[in-house]
Amino acid sequence: MILIIRLDPQLHTPMYFFLTHLSFLDLSYSSVISPKTLQNLLTSTHNISFLGCFTQLYFFIICVAGECYLLSWMAYDRYVAICRPLHYPVIMSTRLCHALVIVSYAIGFADATVNVLFMSSLPFCKSNVIQHFFCDSPPILALSCSDTSVAEISIFICAGSNLVLSLITISGSYLSILSTILKINSTAGKKKAFSTCASHLLGVTIFYSTMIFAYLKPKTSYSLGRDQVASVFYSIVVPMLNPLIYSLRNKEVKKAVLRIMEKRAGSTQVK
Repeated sequence: MILIIRLDPQLHTPMYFFLTHLSFLDLSYSSVISPKTLQNLLTSTHNISFLGCFTQLYFFIICVAGECYLLSWMAYDRYVAICRPLHYPVIMSTRLCHALVIVSYAIGFADATVNVLFMSSLPFCKSNVIQHFFCDSPPILALSCSDTSVAEISIFICAGSNLVLSLITISGSYLSILSTILKINSTAGKKKAFSTCASHLLGVTIFYSTMIFAYLKPKTSYSLGRDQVASVFYSIVVPMLNPLIYSLRNKEVKKAVLRIMEKRAGSTQVK
């Protein structure tokens, strides 16, 4: 997705600018988790150092928090495109798009720093076995032999504020979009407007449903089986599905791929 968007000038728009960074974050946080997970599955070495564990958690939080806000900016972009099309070039300026992406990464770094500082300072004297396939917050907290309420509150506040703020932006944007679409008289116009949002809505639904299930609950309700299934979805399945969702259901991306292939074929024939 990153290469297609970079190579095709017609995709140099705000929506695809955000999609480039979404693809980068998907690639990043699946890379933070998948290699170590595969090593554990394929070899008899099932260990990770204390520093390695919290480094994995740190970069994972950065990517997940950043993705929350990128998905909300993409929803806002669709709102402006559908509800205020004449003002779209002015509102979604290059400066604003870059600022929104910087905010996404900055919040991710801030959340990761706060959570990892709180959690790494806890004493761990119960067991050294993490009941999970990567270093995530709930299974690490379960190993602490001290009061983890402060760490739990910080995680809840950070994760909750990220999810709530981004969901408010997404919900508000799509309610306005729905209101505008219902006012369109032509069936073709309604279908076109819905199709521009379908891919994003599908990605948002999968991502947020698993994130809310995994993080917005107390430690006492932690279940190894349920939480591992949820974790597989948001850490491995969602990053794998996003490129497919945004390419196979997107006519512009399909056309871009054809243009790139035709251009390459033409340059090969000239040579």
